[in-house]
Amino acid sequence: MIKKKLGRTGLEVTPLGYGSMGLRGPNTWGVRVVGEEDADRCLNSVLDAGINFIDTAPDYGVSEERIGRYISSRRSEFYLATKCGCAYVQHEDHLEIRHVWNKDVLQRNIETSLQRLKTDFLDVLQFHGGDADTLQRKGLIELLMGYRDQGIVRFIGVSSSLPQLPGLIDLGVFDTFQIPYSCLAPEHHDWIAKAAGTGAGIIIRGGIAQGGPDAEIQRPALNDCWTRAKLDDVLPPGMNRAELILRYTLAHPHCHTTIVGTCHPGHLAENIAAATSGPLPVQLYEEIRSRVAALEDSSSS
Repeated sequence: MIKKKLGRTGLEVTPLGYGSMGLRGPNTWGVRVVGEEDADRCLNSVLDAGINFIDTAPDYGVSEERIGRYISSRRSEFYLATKCGCAYVQHEDHLEIRHVWNKDVLQRNIETSLQRLKTDFLDVLQFHGGDADTLQRKGLIELLMGYRDQGIVRFIGVSSSLPQLPGLIDLGVFDTFQIPYSCLAPEHHDWIAKAAGTGAGIIIRGGIAQGGPDAEIQRPALNDCWTRAKLDDVLPPGMNRAELILRYTLAHPHCHTTIVGTCHPGHLAENIAAATSGPLPVQLYEEIRSRVAALEDSSSS
């Protein structure tokens, strides 16, 4: 895979990154549970393939602990991004996700993440949501800048979406933005360009649309978009649906990396092959974009 600069950070990242939510383990949420052996194998396979950007969060169950346990010895091979503002509660049978915006929570997140990940510094620390007014008013941006000045955090970012994204972009302080986007969920297309216009690096989440219509866990809204846009009609011979979706995301002119999470060896290999093939040809990209945009136009009329 070629590498791209993650905006003004200057970090040279692979276009395919790794999202570690799937490593969260038991008693969290969802139906997929990954054991220790599979987590170890998956993380090392990610690095063996040359993927050099890993995204996690304190409220992804045991994800941070597993990254620290299995690949902290290879820390020089990858950039590590995690999040803050996470005041999760672990119940006996599930993980309750809560985001709380005060200094105590952020400081606790940072201290805990460093310990779990077995690292002295974080390449990127992102607010896990939040709005511009609250983050400013409570001095939380200044707090992260302080950690950046100390070298504990190299760059600060935010993981966000509409309606909060415009206000966060206007602040002009973030080194990175993590934003959802795919051909089946394109509503942030122009906002990605606006965020990149500030010089920030762009991290896309949801870039494979959870696998699209062929996913193990079906998502009716995404499937409906695929069907109504008749994307099977433009699917090139020999290309599966997930590859088309991922390569479409990679074709966005401001996608620096897209984090895709899987612990399935076959899916990981397919994602790597798709990313290595590169973005979709421009003509196909524009045809897909036009078809999906026509759906939005018809629903608003």
